[in-house]
Amino acid sequence: AKASSLLGFSKEETIGKNLVSNFITEEFRESVHNVLAAALSGKETANFEFPLFTKDGKRKEILLNATTRRGPNGEVTGVIGVGQDIT
Repeated sequence: AKASSLLGFSKEETIGKNLVSNFITEEFRESVHNVLAAALSGKETANFEFPLFTKDGKRKEILLNATTRRGPNGEVTGVIGVGQDIT
């Protein structure tokens, strides 16, 4: 919900959509994908900067922290990604 309001999209336009392929520019898709994939394998990333563009084309600078989420036995269960607008 926060991403949709930050970028000017409706919830319906963002929910269920792949962040990397739908909202990251071609230039940064691989690096953002790699940060999220690394978190899924247990390697967390702090303070990764990349741009996002609003629905009307304005550039927003985002600071991403990708944290590994683990289950009760230490197994990786997902990723928590927190992006902050630092524009």
